[in-house]
Amino acid sequence: MPASPVPDPTGLPALPASPRQPAWTIFLVFLRLGLSSFGGPAAHLGYFRHEFVARRRWLSEQSYADLVAMCQFLPGPSSSQVGLAIGLLRGGCRGALAAWLGFTLPSALVLMVVALSVLEDAHWLSGEVVHGLKIVAVAIVAQAVWGMAQTLCRGPLRLLIMALAALAAWALQGSLVQLGVIVVAGVAGRLLLHGPRIARQEQLPVVVSRRTGRACLLLFVGLLAGIPLLAALYPAPWLQQINIFYRVGSLVFGGGHVVLPLLQAELVPSGWVNKDVFLAGYGAAQAIPGPLFTLAAYLGVVMSAGPNGLIGGVLCLLAIFAPSFLLVTGLLPFWDEVRRQAAMQAVLAGVNAAVVGLLLAALYRPVWTSAIFSTRDLLIALVAFVGLVRLRMPSWAVVLLAVLATSLSALAGA
Repeated sequence: MPASPVPDPTGLPALPASPRQPAWTIFLVFLRLGLSSFGGPAAHLGYFRHEFVARRRWLSEQSYADLVAMCQFLPGPSSSQVGLAIGLLRGGCRGALAAWLGFTLPSALVLMVVALSVLEDAHWLSGEVVHGLKIVAVAIVAQAVWGMAQTLCRGPLRLLIMALAALAAWALQGSLVQLGVIVVAGVAGRLLLHGPRIARQEQLPVVVSRRTGRACLLLFVGLLAGIPLLAALYPAPWLQQINIFYRVGSLVFGGGHVVLPLLQAELVPSGWVNKDVFLAGYGAAQAIPGPLFTLAAYLGVVMSAGPNGLIGGVLCLLAIFAPSFLLVTGLLPFWDEVRRQAAMQAVLAGVNAAVVGLLLAALYRPVWTSAIFSTRDLLIALVAFVGLVRLRMPSWAVVLLAVLATSLSALAGA
């Protein structure tokens, strides 16, 4: 018998319900993607489209575009959230968990191994390998700023929001400042900008009830408000870590690169993580496939206070991705209605412009100020930037070449 259509509460035509996939099948498909998806969130979305639209035909072009639009609307790692949504549509909650595990485990495990090597050998931190990773981080963050500004900062008002956000982040420090910038930018977007009108479009084959969606959204808000209160009443290190990473996972708009300024502001000034260790991990994360949010696993391992090591890595990884599970599951049943509201589109436009400003501020401090100390460093960073932007080289290749160039130039100058 053909599958019956999924009922749509808005009354618009729905896609036929697709056959459910076993969680094991979903896991294996996403594991292959997690082992091969280099290039950051934008590239991940291209890999997903090829796999699930063109090759497997699990989704139509329009359904896939709807999922991408929803995950761009949400805070958190957009490509991982698209994977979660695909797993949810094809296999329910088990499918979502299988998709996340498959896509996330490879990079998380590699970064935890790198972190353990950092802890085992302190001299590794003073070497040219780490310096090369920090230099290439300059090029990669600059590429992100350049690409995001072209898309998200069109027009004088959005450029102004971006500039003011960057100035505020430069002048003031701390995660609360960045949260305030995002809130103010959202209000400015609502008042000054206009979101695009969205036509009636194909409906997603949603398998999550609205009741479940409401429960997930309430749990997301409850944890976001309740964990800081618990952390204030019971200042245990493990609860402080959950508080930091859950909050960051709840507030990062703009994808993986934007996690850098938020985590840096939370962890480095407070002494949880050494600045050089932090930037070395960020650079190492560029050389491997999968989501950049798995940097949380690295940071959990190298924390100065327990729980650290492997337990800390797993704890921080789960905490930073938990908001994505709740938000995707919670919003999916309501997305079609939300995305058609011009007011919400305007708020998102303001927030996105501010996100570019925050990333621009992070490009200078801590990324630039911790990596560029000489003309040689500047030249390597410029060549890496050209390789990424003009030559469209894969990020892992740029990382390896930059580290090699730094090491060879250091040997030549010795």
